[in-house]
Amino acid sequence: MRYRHPDRDQIRIDGVLSALGHPVRLAAVRVLDGGGERNCGSVLAELDINAKSTMTHHWRVLREGGVIFQEPSGRENLVTLRRDDLDARYPGLLDAILAGARTDTSAI
Repeated sequence: MRYRHPDRDQIRIDGVLSALGHPVRLAAVRVLDGGGERNCGSVLAELDINAKSTMTHHWRVLREGGVIFQEPSGRENLVTLRRDDLDARYPGLLDAILAGARTDTSAI
């Protein structure tokens, strides 16, 4: 199975903001901002989320919004934050959102 990802020039601000507007998705992006490729299960474990089916929806929203790159690898999926694409498209946006999330005590 191959997932569809928008090209850099197809990433739209409304899709990015919508994807990052949910606390679970924002928390997942904060984990991924540590860098590198992660398997979905390790992100779920770090977030202490047990509902894999719910996270499938969240991964799809992040992927289609252009926030993450998701690739099947055996029985798992590997995810990577598309920081370079987001920074090129909307300089400073991701940093501002993540900084705001660090100071928001209501986030996950």
